Amino acid sequence: MSKPLSREQMAWRAAQDLADGAYVNLGLGMPVLAANYAPADRDIFYHAENGVLGVGPVAGPGQEDPELVDAGSQMVTLRDGASIVDSAASFAMIRGGHLDLTILGGFQVAANGDLANWDALVPNKGPLIGGAMDLAAGARAVHVIMRHTASDGSARLVAECSYPLTAPGVVKRVYTDLAVLDVDIDGEAGGGFVAREIIPGLSRGELTAATGAALAFAPDCKLLEAPDLPEA
Repeated sequence: MSKPLSREQMAWRAAQDLADGAYVNLGLGMPVLAANYAPADRDIFYHAENGVLGVGPVAGPGQEDPELVDAGSQMVTLRDGASIVDSAASFAMIRGGHLDLTILGGFQVAANGDLANWDALVPNKGPLIGGAMDLAAGARAVHVIMRHTASDGSARLVAECSYPLTAPGVVKRVYTDLAVLDVDIDGEAGGGFVAREIIPGLSRGELTAATGAALAFAPDCKLLEAPDLPEA
């Protein structure tokens, strides 16, 4: 099997699908890295659910302001035209359907688009959901970045989620370290997942074996070739 994509390469690939003029929320972890790799010719407004619309690059040396952070408490900057609002207004944007896209991390995605991405039990903290349920239900489209398989080799793209659901039937596209896949909710390819891109050196049989649900390959399925990127 060829070398799987790195976190940065997965984020890079997800960023290539961000549309010019879009309002986008990026989840914690790998999704937030996508802001580093969006095409320079596209004007994108990034949203943080703690109350920022127009998140700019991560604060560099001398730019740090502990009172200007994103939802993950990472110190950030603001782009021109940015707005600061309270949490109620921020979640009104989400729940009112004003975000074009959210990119979230995930533990499991089911063949019907169900998403499981929250820890039912975190040591010393209990359940942690954050804003994921609101984002998954309120954004016009939901994309997910995650490893194709768990550390024990088990599939994370599954016929039915075994983890507690974040939201049912919402995921449209999944970016993994092995492929780009669409969720075939309407059954145009017989249901399940449809591979749009696959990393070089990985056979279709190997990708099928790593996927725990029905998998079809788009007629125009192509190679997923990402640039070499330094660790962020």
